Amino acid sequence: MSNAGLHYDTWLLVDCLREPDRALRLNDADWVALITMARAESLIGTLAYRLKNKKLPQPVAHIISDALIDSDYQYRSALWEVDCARRALESYDGPVVLMKGSAYAAAGFNASHGRFIGDLDIMVSEGGLKEVEELLLKAGWEWVKEDEYDEAYYRDYMHELPPLIHSERDRMIDVHHTILPKTAEPNPNARAMIADALPIDDGHYIFMPEDMICHCAAHLMADGDLAGGLRNLWDMHCLLSDFSGAAGDFWMRLKQRAQQHELWEAVHLSVRQSNALYGTTIPVDWMQWGISDTLFQKRLLARNGWGQKTYKLLRFAFYIRSHWLRMPPLMLIKHLLTKWRKGHKAHQL
Repeated sequence: MSNAGLHYDTWLLVDCLREPDRALRLNDADWVALITMARAESLIGTLAYRLKNKKLPQPVAHIISDALIDSDYQYRSALWEVDCARRALESYDGPVVLMKGSAYAAAGFNASHGRFIGDLDIMVSEGGLKEVEELLLKAGWEWVKEDEYDEAYYRDYMHELPPLIHSERDRMIDVHHTILPKTAEPNPNARAMIADALPIDDGHYIFMPEDMICHCAAHLMADGDLAGGLRNLWDMHCLLSDFSGAAGDFWMRLKQRAQQHELWEAVHLSVRQSNALYGTTIPVDWMQWGISDTLFQKRLLARNGWGQKTYKLLRFAFYIRSHWLRMPPLMLIKHLLTKWRKGHKAHQL
């Protein structure tokens, strides 16, 4: 096996998403690396959408065509799940807010073009969780988590119910009541997010633009180890590009809303990285590069041309960071010990 793939990193993927014409100058080894990395980062559909009108080598054209067909299927499936949830929750009085990929698809945003859309994510008020849970169970969804500890952990500490999967369609739904775990240090104003959500034609709601950016940034920078970071950052790039031209005071309103949700640091960092990697147009006073930015960028790009993860120590550091952000130290130690003991017992069995 050739070692050629080891000499690439995901800058190649970033560059071709940012400027698709760069792909026209690639050789065979470049194409192998580009497609492999795009698949590993769940960006093959997005890449295909960016390249769909380009004159490509025949083998590549087939791969791109298949990726477009698959992403179109995912898009239609996501909208079908949205409609299924709408019908299941028809008697629920409060707003049902679509989140992430399903929201982008339902609203027709550019971020949905070619995007991989997995679970259906919705948000309702914390007071409405019990009713929504009962309606979904009645409509055929079932619990995925059967472990008592995991069930209690979700209900006591997390920002969502334990995940549910439909018994016939095998599709997951995550029901949120806020956007970060209860134990996380930032405390976003979930009531304001729901109160200011915007209705769309199918009876659901989506977050207002500033809150959509805040949620994207929270998901990217404040609630994980940056797994899938390039895809989430592409969402950020598309959303900023869509929203920033709509009103002259957008950036001021975004900063105010991010501060209200205690997410200014995550939003500012996400915006800087979007500018640095994807060339997003942002105000000059948002561009102050910090020492940590280089580490975040290195983590986002930590994959080689064979799709393998690189910088394993850095990845592990971000994994630890993701848990540290989610809960206080003593609680974190207890949680990790409990999960380790469970895993150890399961391994012995």
